[in-house]
Amino acid sequence: MSNSTAKLPPTLDKNRRLDRWVRINIEGTVTVRTGKVEIGQGIVSAIAQIAAEELDINYSRIRMMPVDTTISPNEGSTSGSRSVEEGGEAMRQACAEIRDALLQAAARKFDTSLEKLSVEDGTIRVRGSSDTITYWQLAPEANLARDATGQVRPKHADEFKLVGKALPRLDITAKLTGAAFIHDLVLPGMLHGRIVRPPSYRAKLLSLDDGAARAMPGVRAIVREGSFIGVIAGREEQAVKAMQALARGCEWREQADLPDVDAMPEFLLAQAAEDENLSDKSAASTAPGKTLTATYTRPYLAHASIGPSCALAWWHEGTLEVWSHSQSIYALRDEIAKILKLSPDNVIARHADGAGCYGHNGADDAAFDAVLLARAVEGHPVRVQWMREDEFAWEPFGPAMVVKVGGSLSVNGNVTEWKEEIWGNRHVSRPGRHPDPGLLAAWHFDQGYEPPPAVDMPLAMGGGSQRNAVPYYDFPGQSVINHAVKAMPVRTSTLRALGAYINVFAIESFMDELAAAAGIDPVEFRLRHLKDERAQAVIRAAAAKAGWKPNAKGDGTHGMGIGFARYKNIGDYVAVIAKVAVAESVRVVRVVAAIDCGCIVNPDGIINQVEGGIVQATSWTLKEQVRFDRTRITTRTWEDYPILNFSEAPKVETVLINRPEQASLGVGEGMAGPTAAAIANAVFNAMGVRVRELPMTPERIVAAMGE
Repeated sequence: MSNSTAKLPPTLDKNRRLDRWVRINIEGTVTVRTGKVEIGQGIVSAIAQIAAEELDINYSRIRMMPVDTTISPNEGSTSGSRSVEEGGEAMRQACAEIRDALLQAAARKFDTSLEKLSVEDGTIRVRGSSDTITYWQLAPEANLARDATGQVRPKHADEFKLVGKALPRLDITAKLTGAAFIHDLVLPGMLHGRIVRPPSYRAKLLSLDDGAARAMPGVRAIVREGSFIGVIAGREEQAVKAMQALARGCEWREQADLPDVDAMPEFLLAQAAEDENLSDKSAASTAPGKTLTATYTRPYLAHASIGPSCALAWWHEGTLEVWSHSQSIYALRDEIAKILKLSPDNVIARHADGAGCYGHNGADDAAFDAVLLARAVEGHPVRVQWMREDEFAWEPFGPAMVVKVGGSLSVNGNVTEWKEEIWGNRHVSRPGRHPDPGLLAAWHFDQGYEPPPAVDMPLAMGGGSQRNAVPYYDFPGQSVINHAVKAMPVRTSTLRALGAYINVFAIESFMDELAAAAGIDPVEFRLRHLKDERAQAVIRAAAAKAGWKPNAKGDGTHGMGIGFARYKNIGDYVAVIAKVAVAESVRVVRVVAAIDCGCIVNPDGIINQVEGGIVQATSWTLKEQVRFDRTRITTRTWEDYPILNFSEAPKVETVLINRPEQASLGVGEGMAGPTAAAIANAVFNAMGVRVRELPMTPERIVAAMGE
């Protein structure tokens, strides 16, 4: 591509001013602003590494700034494993142009050509001369208050000095010392708030006796608007006690209108849906060797963040400031402004690290709670932290889903036809995705808003319920239909990997079922249905590292299984092989993962993401499920929602396939579906039992044995 037709990366194209991305400081540091937020995945450090590479400075000089709507580029949400792919590429191009601007300024100063200049750690030298000048000296002269053009070429892979190295993360020290998290943020004059939530989704407040709470020590204000109730106190424990007193003074009317949680598959299959034909190709008629069908399900899943959602808000001098660990800082600002009929210019939203959630949990809602309480004590910042019960009962869940798959085999064991249907809610109800507000408190006002229906991202961006629904394999005949269920009995939104978790689980489990029916080794069966050499490479790499033995059988208690996917069919390539031991329950003892995410920025960061994604997916697959009765969410505590503990975490070994000449791709979400499938396929290898309902509890394994 010639310079005249060069295009800017999408998020840089929307935020072209170079000084919005980078500032050169005279003291010898570089301030870098990204629109992507840190939620534990290490991407802010990876973007810093990219910036240091393109600017030709030491990594230690970079100062990364949290997203702030007054100064940071607006790069949308931090989601979909797109941060390095989008934000990293935008930063790469911006820094390449900034480096060029600095070199141009040096060339003018020394009356020389660019070709005679070299730069090392921010010091520019003129070849054949003793002339030098630093970025910091040039900073006043280099004009960065201009737009990116796309006319400057970033480095080729063979020029990299920092990209590809395992550099230390920038955020760890602050987290270890308690200086990073929003939960520990203290502002002068700060007060504390708590919210009294309705006991169930559609409960209505009939009466409130707040006398006892108002008389309690430290209480500064009680806020009520419709069914929204909050209290503000001088100390946190005072706010908690007052909240409990307020709750005792509430009388509610509830509705028993939730479906039977143990019959969710039947409920979803019976509901009205918007049907989408995702893939439809016909094959020449052949006599099949065998035809199989199977149905796979997943329950509602919680984000189960260890730290409950938290936020701070401060109304002062005509301005509203908000601190949140939201993954969509600009959208949060705009949503708050829209509900309260404020100009977005009068609302400042800033990101502060919180406990990782990987999806849309209660962070945005807690921010709006803080805004409403702080409005009652203008001039004082108010900190609101959700209780654990709030988090489980009111955060949006990952939707329950059902996937039905059918397939036909030729006499030589090749798939001739694949039929797949999916049922479940759409996956996105983040703020800003719908005209109706996506913030919880707004639904409880006297003139409350209706909760918006969930939507899906365009399929080109990976979709939602449709994510990874279309197999990456090459089948001559294929039909994939998504039935997007309209009824939303409980609140749902994005959870890591969205529909890819169940879709890949179903596809890869069924591929194993077809392989067994054909009498072909599961690894060989996958390879023969893939044309993409990068896909084949990760499968072979994982099999080699795991010591895969073709057609090896388990011994009744131990087995190995494989799962593969290319995330969103456009992202990273992942192959996972799990080894399980089955006794009273399933234990995943070892996992080998091979990943091709294109150009690796930081190998240690990739390994961390792989390990974290596999551990989380293992927990989902073996343990996690949100439960409710006909009226209320009954999952309220860790006893109700067990997660994988440290002693149960598998040993994870990672094989990295680096392709520095390729674009960088996201990592963490790609693990979810392949891990679930590898575990299920390993259980079959060990015991000869197919478990198609998640989570794979001992009760479900016993039920599958009975089938």
